[in-house]
Amino acid sequence: MWTPFLHALSIAAAIVGNFQHSLNSSYETVKTLSDTQFAEFMPYIEFARAAYCTPNKVVGWQCGDACNALPGFLPTLTGGDGDGTQYFYVGFWPAQSAVVVAHQGTDPLQLMAVLTDLNLECTAPDPTLFPSIPSDVQLHSGFALEHQKTAPKILEEVKRLMAEHSSTHVILIGHSLGGALAELDTLFMKLNLPAGTTVRGATFGTPRVGNAAWAAFFDSQVTNFTRMNHMRDPVPTVPHRLLGFRHPRREIHIESDGRAVACPGADDGKDPQCSNKMVPIIQNGNVIDHLGPYRGVFIGTTFCTP
Repeated sequence: MWTPFLHALSIAAAIVGNFQHSLNSSYETVKTLSDTQFAEFMPYIEFARAAYCTPNKVVGWQCGDACNALPGFLPTLTGGDGDGTQYFYVGFWPAQSAVVVAHQGTDPLQLMAVLTDLNLECTAPDPTLFPSIPSDVQLHSGFALEHQKTAPKILEEVKRLMAEHSSTHVILIGHSLGGALAELDTLFMKLNLPAGTTVRGATFGTPRVGNAAWAAFFDSQVTNFTRMNHMRDPVPTVPHRLLGFRHPRREIHIESDGRAVACPGADDGKDPQCSNKMVPIIQNGNVIDHLGPYRGVFIGTTFCTP
């Protein structure tokens, strides 16, 4: 069904990529992460894995390996049904004196089928959720609608936990579709929490959420954000840049299970060793890479152990 479209997109991507490279062959330095730097992401990876577990396992923090890797975490709000609304949870992480919000992802094949549709619908962000956002910002309508379902309830719980624990640190986490929701949550929290709150976003295998204006505004507001992608995961390449979508900056790209690089540049396909250079279109991807391993950890419903 997608073969003609993907073939045309492949040709167009090659032409645009060569043209951009001829205009500017320089790029920002790509740096290899040390073992210590890579290991710092392990708690976020485990939080993302736990988000695939059913709320009844998360509420008592009894979700197996992921929960065992994060002893002491105190979940206080869970929700979603894993179908119409993705699972999510909110809680307090004493080890970092931080409030954590994590969202479940979805089937990568289903997600890619939706995000390679030429008739992708976009929408302006809800101004009640994103106050003072520029008028040219557009979001993928499906992501925006999914985010609206839970954002007010989650914000209320985040504020409650911050007050209860005198915390000023909030971390938003998700994989796949959950990563898209966590990206939206990151800016949402930045715009709605008190000044002085440290907002941190960490996403894994995330598709593009909005247009270039979204990415630019996000980068101007959020400085503590990383989006980690594993090898040839095809999900981060959709919706394609030729359709007007862009990622925020600060990608971490896993080249092998023990090696990752930091890609500071914009989502323009210029950074070598980074995902949109290695996977310019989904034909170059491997959907199995979407599940990991992220430093030995696979993320997905299958890997939520009891």
